[in-house]
Amino acid sequence: MARNNPVGDGHCVGAVRQRSQTQTPSGHYVKRDAATGQFMDVKTSEKTPFKGVRREKK
Repeated sequence: MARNNPVGDGHCVGAVRQRSQTQTPSGHYVKRDAATGQFMDVKTSEKTPFKGVRREKK
């Protein structure tokens, strides 16, 4: 079983699978499901990428 220790340090081990992210024209990042292609989540708190999610090629 995988572990992401220590708890509370703000990161996980390895990349998030079956996900990708791209930047919107407004500068926010949006997460996309790789299997269906549907958008899942938009990061509106900051204009920084999601942690551990691979970026799509332009």
